[in-house]
Amino acid sequence: MSVQSALAEVAGIADQKAKIERYKSLQAEYLGKGAVTELKVFIQHIVSEDVPLVASRQVLQDLAAALPKLAPEQLKELGLFAVEHIHPRVTSFEEQVSTIREALAALYEAEEDWTAAAKMLAGIPLDSGIRVLEDGYKVEKYIKISMLFLQDDEAVSAETYINRASLLIDEDTDGALKLQHKVCYARILDAKRKFQEAATRYYQLSQLSNRQFGAHTVSEEELTIALTMAAKCAILAPAGPQRSRLLGTLYKDERSARMPNYNILEKMYMDRLLRPDEIEAFAATLAPHQLARIEDGTTVLDRAVIEHNMLATSRLYNNISFEQLGALLGIGADKAERIASSMLVEKRLHGSIDQVDQLIHFDVKEEGQSSSADALFAFDGQIEHVCRSVETISAEIAKKHPEFALAQ
Repeated sequence: MSVQSALAEVAGIADQKAKIERYKSLQAEYLGKGAVTELKVFIQHIVSEDVPLVASRQVLQDLAAALPKLAPEQLKELGLFAVEHIHPRVTSFEEQVSTIREALAALYEAEEDWTAAAKMLAGIPLDSGIRVLEDGYKVEKYIKISMLFLQDDEAVSAETYINRASLLIDEDTDGALKLQHKVCYARILDAKRKFQEAATRYYQLSQLSNRQFGAHTVSEEELTIALTMAAKCAILAPAGPQRSRLLGTLYKDERSARMPNYNILEKMYMDRLLRPDEIEAFAATLAPHQLARIEDGTTVLDRAVIEHNMLATSRLYNNISFEQLGALLGIGADKAERIASSMLVEKRLHGSIDQVDQLIHFDVKEEGQSSSADALFAFDGQIEHVCRSVETISAEIAKKHPEFALAQ
């Protein structure tokens, strides 16, 4: 019997309960055989207005639940067909279409087609008002969509959905979802190259005191990853007082000494010039968006290093010509002047420019701080650095020769 004849026969059954059971039986038969062509005809029939809504909803729900059991190509073909043909009456089948979209999104995610997976989930009607959905469910979906967009560096789209999640999070929101939201938001700030804010949020995540969030326990490794990301973003952030304070916080964290990028973090905190080989080694650890090119053709890392070396230079010289400054920074004199003037205007560098003599005069004194206070501050920093180095060495000696520690 053809599928059309079978469907016509079922449609003629007067008893509603018997009709639904016969539809389900016919559907199970086609699913068992993987009969895609017959199932497409079946879907077109079941979503039409000729079938009572109470019947079509139950049958479609069973179909949606069974789709993940099909082969991937069959799931994709039937799922997309169902979504397309349900669309004109989507308000009548919101629960069913949501289940189908989730199955398709899981398939796209398994294929690492992140944007397709995100868009499939984004099509789930979460705010139609017809279905009553818990805020926790909506938050979970919005965060998932954001995470998927981030996999393809679609930061703008990711931010749209994480902002929707932010509006729904309150004191009753599950702790695991709150943690995912914080991680996702930090990643979005990172992807949008707002490195100062991203570093602050990553560092907050690395300091979690409560590590139990529902069934998930935050491991020491995850905290270390958050700390490493905080350090990377702090290094890439625009040079200035805010970044200096953040670098100081990271440098003084005892866990930082074990990070692979500790050497460059230390040099930046101590206002030392960075060498090309150090910069190259650090660049190898960065993600593609952290090496993106900006308006002037340089990378984000280039800008961060140039601005840092500009600050380091201001600690070494009272004044310097644009030509010498450019040679020291590895850029042209005109570009050195532009960067210096920009940093001066934004008060991230203290000094003045003499364009007649082509000189930049540095003033290392902060507002309200005397030169003697500057010297004392620098001396304190060096003493702290020596003490930390001695502590690290003594800890290594005690680890290899515990008898010395016992003797003490």
